[in-house]
Amino acid sequence: MLFAALMAIVSGCGEYQQILKSQDYDLWYTKGLEYYEKGDYVRASNLLSPLITVSRGTERAETVMITYAYALHKSGDNMMGGHYFREFVKTFPGSERCEESQFMSGYCYYLMSPKPRLDQSDTEAAINEFQLFLNLYPNSERVDEAVRCMNEMRDKLVYKSYLNARLYFDLGNYMGNNYRSAVIAAQNSLKRFPDTQYREELSFLILEAKFIQAEHSVIEKKGERYRDTIDEYYAFQNEFPESKYSSKALSILETSQKSLRNLEKRGLLVEDKDNYNG
Repeated sequence: MLFAALMAIVSGCGEYQQILKSQDYDLWYTKGLEYYEKGDYVRASNLLSPLITVSRGTERAETVMITYAYALHKSGDNMMGGHYFREFVKTFPGSERCEESQFMSGYCYYLMSPKPRLDQSDTEAAINEFQLFLNLYPNSERVDEAVRCMNEMRDKLVYKSYLNARLYFDLGNYMGNNYRSAVIAAQNSLKRFPDTQYREELSFLILEAKFIQAEHSVIEKKGERYRDTIDEYYAFQNEFPESKYSSKALSILETSQKSLRNLEKRGLLVEDKDNYNG
């Protein structure tokens, strides 16, 4: 049985090499589709690749390009697979297979999307391709799947931005005011993705960063920054009344109010328009 299996493999390799040497494009087309159907995607893609140019303008052109794209995708080459799915849409805009090709373009980027700590260019590209799919095919059966993938990619971007904001926060005053950078990074995330599942974490990070920034400020800026922290507390508490950070947030409020009163007693408040003492 082992000998028979080895002979079959050798025979198959011999057949494949003979096909490549033949330069018979009709045979390449037939065998390329045959290998694809058998799940031999590498051989299929090798045979179909030259046919993209050769078959241009013929009835086979659509089948060659989309099968080649799928063969690349299924063999694990999502970068090139996605490229040819996009090329298919551009080359055959009137094809009935444009819908699936546009979806697959986004899906290939989705599969290439890395962990949140890494560069998210492919994640951004996936979102863009899926958004184009939704714009072009709002009634497609794959709308729900595209939306699910987009939401997953968006959450990944938000989590990365949260990690970036957290990094600034952890750097503190090292080589500059990194708390301000943390606030800006977190606010930008919330503006871009207001419905993110990390909204509570980002919102509390803003509150905490503003408070620490006030604590480390020069006297002239302390009053303004404590007031800003108190405003941020009430915004946070209104949105997340049952937050897991409620006790920490309340501590920040009380400390900020106490600090404001001390500044006022010492005559160090630059301006005191509002009453923050409760």
